[in-house]
Amino acid sequence: MLSRLYLQVALCSFCLPLMAAERYQIDPEHTFSSFEYQHWGLSTQRGRFDKNTGSIELDLASKTGAVTLEIDTDSVSTGSDLFNKALRSESFFDAGSHPKIFFSSDQFIFTEDKLSQIKGNLRIRDITRRVTIDITQFNCRFMVLYLKQACGANGYTKILRSDYKIGRYVPFVSDEVTLFFSVEAIKE
Repeated sequence: MLSRLYLQVALCSFCLPLMAAERYQIDPEHTFSSFEYQHWGLSTQRGRFDKNTGSIELDLASKTGAVTLEIDTDSVSTGSDLFNKALRSESFFDAGSHPKIFFSSDQFIFTEDKLSQIKGNLRIRDITRRVTIDITQFNCRFMVLYLKQACGANGYTKILRSDYKIGRYVPFVSDEVTLFFSVEAIKE
């Protein structure tokens, strides 16, 4: 009886998934969130957020995962100290009252073996909206620099500033903004 129970437990261990979700910490030195918008119909303007933190859970075998990303609103960088100050003010991001932008995913979509979209919720100024991030590049590999597995991705989504109560100067400055994400994460 004991040997039969042992055999059932041993066989059942083969029923477990071959690969469980792996956890990665976002590397703040190689992760940036940026944005672009139309300025008075004259040009496309760009800026970025220099402080990003978060984590990724990834199970490539089952094609599932989850991302959490926190973006420090006080780290907005446009190349102009005056404009940075304006974007941090109550008229836009209100960094004093809303120091973080949050993204939390609830669905990874794969096309064949490549990650193609991530769906989730984006919160800016305590307003949460559903977004889809289109992934333009995704790779995982062993990184000699860290002596660990690492994954990286690039993606983008489009939002309306007015949906998050940061729509000042619309329509002269475009309501639609494209958010870009360049993320690298290191396996824990």
